[in-house]
Parts: sequence; C-alpha cells; structure tokens
Amino acid sequence: MLLLLIVSGTLKAQVTTSSMSGTVTDENGDPLQGASVSATHLPTGTRYGVITRSNGRFNLPNLRVGGPYKINVTFVGFEPQIKQGFVLTLGKNQTVNFQMKVSSTLLEDVVVLAGYEEINSGRTGAATVIANDQLIKLPTISRSASDIYRLTPSSDGNSFAGRNNQFNNFSLDGSIFNNPFGLDAATPGGQSNAQPISLDAIDQIQVSIAPYDVTQAGFTGAAVNAVTKSGTNDLKGTAFAFYRNQDMTGSKVDGNKIFVPELSQFQAGFSIGGPIIKDKLFFFANFELERREDLGSNFRAAAAGVEGDNVSRVQASDLMAVSDILQSRFGYETGAFEGYMHDTDNQKGIVKLDWNINQKHTLTATYNFLDAFREHNAHPSALGRRGPDAVTLQFFNSGYRTNNKIHSGILELKSLFSSKYANKFQVGFTRFEDSRDPFSDPFPVLNINQAGVRYIVAGHEPFSINTRLDQEVFQFTDNFEIY
Repeated sequence: MLLLLIVSGTLKAQVTTSSMSGTVTDENGDPLQGASVSATHLPTGTRYGVITRSNGRFNLPNLRVGGPYKINVTFVGFEPQIKQGFVLTLGKNQTVNFQMKVSSTLLEDVVVLAGYEEINSGRTGAATVIANDQLIKLPTISRSASDIYRLTPSSDGNSFAGRNNQFNNFSLDGSIFNNPFGLDAATPGGQSNAQPISLDAIDQIQVSIAPYDVTQAGFTGAAVNAVTKSGTNDLKGTAFAFYRNQDMTGSKVDGNKIFVPELSQFQAGFSIGGPIIKDKLFFFANFELERREDLGSNFRAAAAGVEGDNVSRVQASDLMAVSDILQSRFGYETGAFEGYMHDTDNQKGIVKLDWNINQKHTLTATYNFLDAFREHNAHPSALGRRGPDAVTLQFFNSGYRTNNKIHSGILELKSLFSSKYANKFQVGFTRFEDSRDPFSDPFPVLNINQAGVRYIVAGHEPFSINTRLDQEVFQFTDNFEIY
C-alpha cells in the first residue's frame, strides 16, 4: 500500500485496455453467485474467465481492444448462454447482463448477437474514442494522428479545451510519449516535422478531457492514449506508397500564374502481423519512411534578365562578391544563395509481441523507434530580419539541421487473479535524442545592411553550436483493482 501511495504521486494517464462488466440473475431477477463467465477474443483465441460474486456481478478488466468477443455463461441447473459480436473500444466498459433460464432438458447453446451501444453507462467523463474502422476511413493529408484528434469536439487537433498543447499528455501502449523538455512540439519528432508513430500501426485512440478516474492524471488539456495493433491467428499485412512533386501542384490562382517551387516527396511503409504459436504467441511489426526535398528559398537574386514576383532586391553580383571575399581571405565556404534544396527525412518502426501466458496472465512487449531530421534556413528573425525574402537573402551554409531520435520500450503484464482482484503492471524506458548540426564550419555571423535594412546574411548559424538534448524517461505503474 505504501508503494502504491508513493507511485501515485507521479501517475500519468495511460489507457491501453477495455473492460466488461455485468450481472447474472435467474428468471426472477435474483443474483446467481458462482456462475462461470468466460470471454474469448475470437481473432486470437485469448480467453478471460471469472465467477460472479455474491451480488451476481462480474468484472473483466484489462481486455484487448477490438474484437469480436464471445461471452459464455454457465451455471449448474441453468441453460448455458452465449452472447457474441462485441467489439471493445479503448477505455470503455461494455455492460453485458445475463438472465439465466432453469434447465429442464438438454438444449443447444443459445446465441444472442449483440449490437453496438453508442451511449455507454460506464463512461467516466468526457472522452472521444476513435476505433480502427474510423482510422481507416478518415482522410488525412499529413498521415498524422492529429488529423484524427480533430474528431474531439473541444479540439483543433492540437489544443484541447482551450489549453496549450504542451499541457496534454500523450501515451503509446502505455508508454509516456510527451516531449519532456517542451521544445516547439507537444510530441517528440515535431521539430523535424515527423510523426512519432505510423498511422498504420495505430489500432485505436482515446482522447479524454475530464476523466473521473484515479489512474488518469498529469494533464490539464487532454489525455491522448493510443494503442497499436497486435497480431492475430491470421497472417495479415498492409503496404502503401505515395509520391508527389511540383508538377502535381497548381500553378495558377484566379487565372494568374504563380511561382511553383521545386518539391519531391516520397512516403512508403508496410505492416505485418500474425501468430508465432496459435492462440498463444503473436507478433506485429510496422515500418515507414519519408524522403522529402523542398526548395530552400523561393526568392531569386536580382540580375539582368531575371524577372518575376519572386525576385529579391539583393543583387546576385553582391552575393557572389561576398562569397568570393570570404573564400579567398578566410577560407570560409558560404554555399549557394539560390536554387538549393532542403531535405526532410525520417524512418520509424515498431515491433510488438503478445503472449497469452495462461487464462489469468497476458504479457505484451513493445519497442518503437524514430530517426528523423529536417534542414532549415537560418532563423528568419533572430538577430534582426534574416530572410530569405524579397528584402534579405542568406547563404545555404548559414542554415542548420535538426535531428530527433527516439528509442522506446515497454512491458505490460495484465492479470486477472479472481472475480475480486485484477492487476496491470507496466515498466518502460524511453530515450529522446535531440541535436542540431550547423551546415558550416565555425565562423562569425556576418550581417550586411543596405539603406539601413538587412541585405545579406552569411556565416555560421549562431544558436546551435554544440546544442544537444538527451533525455531518459523511466516509468513504473501498477494498478491493483479490488471489486
């Protein structure tokens, strides 16, 4: 008990499972104590079983999300009952009640197909659950889970209930997935414009705004809990690839021709899951990569014969003179001032194992990683205006690259000891590695003005020398339930 009190001081919202509960009564409505209740997750054959308590009630916590499920109830002297077709959603309790009939003769099993109940009496506070069938059908431009979060009425996809997105709490399979230091983005990988997990790997998402649940805490915006897919008894896989370039972008607005910058973007990925040992041990794996190139500056230096709305006031001859002087006198390479490209690359993956140890214990092990970077120009406004735009131009080597790397692993042991006791234990470790790499060798920042306004920017990126942020997050959670 003392350990639970100590741990509760740092509890975070971590929802990874669903649950069922209900009552078993006779034809007169009197509770039946000792009835056997068994729930089977049909795609994997995972079985959960309890007996009813003195008031006829039963609880089945820590169930896999999804389904369909089949629930079988038996009691001596009564006809067995089966209900099936239940698909469980993340963080919701499914109520299933049984009224048993006295057995006078040997009858076949009674099968009752269950319908989906939109109104859940077991809901504990304002929450939105996005199931897998919705994830598959909903459109997304960025292949980002934030496109899905928008289904929450109080959200724009990042902010919830009017709060800054840094006040949210994100978890993946129970693993804390916030940006611990709080730079730029609420989730890790945001600085490199990368999603920390592939949308193809996510099974369900729950967005909880105001939960009345002691196990959920550590946020004032929303708790966003995502669970990844698991393998089943059937070997299944997916694959996709997308490509686009500047030729797929419109070149006119209201009949007027506009400048279309160079662009190349390629995304591809696959997932596969299935049995290692049927009904016992399952695997799921996912991998996705993105390769993107964008034109670093849409503006061109002024020169004879150069025309268009994207021509800067900065003369190409002045830029070349500055570059030549810095090279000849100081040996410093400025790089190009136009036509250069910036890369945004990332790759991510996940491996998950599910082990049905026995009818009382199941173990899940998950590992995921992200390796991403994004190239930038020098900051457009730090140390005064720096462009690149119609007034000010800079060289390629004044920019830098942002690197985001994640390695995360978590173990989750779910136990159903009896009709009165259940437990969920999690232990995990996540390492975040954030760094910046300037494009050039160390060199002073050079700002040249013309007519009192910044004209040319050259030199080393001034804010990222040796910038490195390494964070290691250990987590331990144990939720013991008594009914």
